[in-house]
Amino acid sequence: MPADVFSGIRSGNGAVAQLVRFAAVGGLSNILYFAAFIAFRNQGPQVANVLGAIASTMLANELHRRLTFQAAGRVSWFAAQWEGGGLAAIGLAFSASALAFISFAFPGTSSMASALLVIAVSAAVGGARFLALRGWVF
Repeated sequence: MPADVFSGIRSGNGAVAQLVRFAAVGGLSNILYFAAFIAFRNQGPQVANVLGAIASTMLANELHRRLTFQAAGRVSWFAAQWEGGGLAAIGLAFSASALAFISFAFPGTSSMASALLVIAVSAAVGGARFLALRGWVF
């Protein structure tokens, strides 16, 4: 691919460029989520889910503010955390429900399977979050 295509993704404000950056930030924040979930798994899956979600959401909100939507000059850190965090709370409700279901339906599910389930649910919610962040927050 020509170099100018990549520069458009890095610096462009079009929906495609933002979606590519959103996905990259999402991948990075999912790695942090997964690490936190595994680190806190001894506290139980719900606690590990909440702590992982908080850590990864704070990172993602800031990266979305600065990189994905290039809104650092328009949107404050606090506004990004508050509004983006509110959207993430909806995702947390979905992931907590999925964890409760898997724990009920399949007792003894491994931490790895639980973490992967939450990441899958988060990916499904991610599309709606992208649209909401793009249209409302940033």
